[in-house]
Amino acid sequence: MSVVTARRVRSIALGLAIGLVVALGLAAVAPAAASVRHQGDATTVRLGYFDNVTHAPALVGLEEGFFDDALGSDGKVETSIFNAGPAAVTALLSDSIDVTYIGPNPTVSAFQQSDGAVQVISGAASGGAYLVVKPEIKKAKDLEGKTIATPQLGNTQDVALRSYLKSKGFTTDTAGGGDVSILPQDNAVTLQAFQDDQIQGAWVPEPWATRIVDEGGGKILVDERDLWPDGKYVTTDLLVRKEFLDENPDVVQQVLEGHVEAVAFINDATTRSKAEDDVATRIEADTGKPIAPELVTASFDNIAFTNDPIASSLVKSAKQAAALGLPGAVALTKADVKDLYSLKLLNKVLKQQKQPTIKVSA
Repeated sequence: MSVVTARRVRSIALGLAIGLVVALGLAAVAPAAASVRHQGDATTVRLGYFDNVTHAPALVGLEEGFFDDALGSDGKVETSIFNAGPAAVTALLSDSIDVTYIGPNPTVSAFQQSDGAVQVISGAASGGAYLVVKPEIKKAKDLEGKTIATPQLGNTQDVALRSYLKSKGFTTDTAGGGDVSILPQDNAVTLQAFQDDQIQGAWVPEPWATRIVDEGGGKILVDERDLWPDGKYVTTDLLVRKEFLDENPDVVQQVLEGHVEAVAFINDATTRSKAEDDVATRIEADTGKPIAPELVTASFDNIAFTNDPIASSLVKSAKQAAALGLPGAVALTKADVKDLYSLKLLNKVLKQQKQPTIKVSA
């Protein structure tokens, strides 16, 4: 794959910077509780999300009050902020939250760890991950002998990098050996390591690719969209505990009503600028760090916000992880896919909103 042009690098770089404040490493804050907690006549739904632009439907839904409106006067949303998928999985499986925005590989992990006790009820975002490298790396073969970082062993970007390298004839292992050494580590550490020349690249999601480009002098070698049919692959989906879904389908439908409205709000040309403001406002409120408006705008350009969970890409990613022999990775069967996805309520909401329904295609 050829290196993107300088102009494209600059565009992608701007687009990625919106999520930079996720570096603060916010942890989950919600306490454990029963499926739906009733406080007087009020029902509380515990929602997890990351302060990242790929979780914009959550941020916009909260800022615009879409979730609150859907739940009505007798419901409220209690939020928990996460820094990484494994933490969100732990919270979901320990009954500390009810539903969460999360990435595809943690979704598969949660499904496997819980023996099918979680389900995907909607998509949220597609795109937004890149391989950023030192300027002297011109093409894939130049990666030999280099050290490349990923956010975590077995996470979505880690699997993408290992699969990409395998397709180029390189060997890797989970101990950092092979033709290309892969170093899973926290994204904030990765940025500093790149600046200090301790690593030569990183396969990372927003905002880290931008920060490495802008602050570390890196360049984009691979835009992951180029590796998927029509450039579509799931970055964020909406995951719920099956017990919560089974016991409270009306509440889950209300959450989905807020979610669908947020996605529509983001994609509507007449309200997109307000959605961008919402993302910036929510991140600043959560982290205390302001975001430049032009960076939010450029970032929205590089991500597709969609209710489609793009199941085929999640299935392929799980298959890749299993083929790589990563710990605990198991390819999903057709039966698994049928059990993992539950889009009945989403499609009910979409019909009500006169939007096209979505069919799982793996």
